[in-house]
Amino acid sequence: MKVVKPDTIPAEAANSPLFTGGPVTRQTLLTPGMSNHFNLAVVNFSAGARNKMHIHTSDQVLFVTAGKGIIATEARQEVIGPGDVVHISAQEKHWHGATPDSAFSHIALTAKGSTTTQVEE
Repeated sequence: MKVVKPDTIPAEAANSPLFTGGPVTRQTLLTPGMSNHFNLAVVNFSAGARNKMHIHTSDQVLFVTAGKGIIATEARQEVIGPGDVVHISAQEKHWHGATPDSAFSHIALTAKGSTTTQVEE
């Protein structure tokens, strides 16, 4: 057993072409050596920051921890907040990020080995 305290994990800049609109940081909660099955990280979006439309090869679950965010697919867009849990099926095109007026944080869970493909330029 291992207890992970997110406030002790430094936030690292998520410098990736997947992100747009402002700074985004990431805190890895489960390192690759800690789990045979899961990737788990806190993702922190500044107000207006988001990721571009993308897909994952596994399901993704988002646990909203702070602020006000948006989750969107090709067919639907919804505002989400603390306590909300979002399930995104593997290969479902989607994006998520902060509203223009609020920073936003979530914990993201995917299967170990899952890959992300950006589908928006």
